[in-house]
Amino acid sequence: MQKRTKRRFIAGATCPKCQALDTISLFFENNIEKLECVACGYSESQTGGTTGAATRKNEDVIGIFKPE
Repeated sequence: MQKRTKRRFIAGATCPKCQALDTISLFFENNIEKLECVACGYSESQTGGTTGAATRKNEDVIGIFKPE
């Protein structure tokens, strides 16, 4: 039996590839945070520690994706 991945959809997010609104989902795969567009299949993953992510002391921030 395959384990189902829990996904969260990002309200108001626009896919950088197909420009579809509300199709971006956020999920973890092998402890790596990933984004994926369910409309066109575009995907992006966070690589390395906090590269590209804003962090502040005493807060738990997963990361902030900045699609190109």
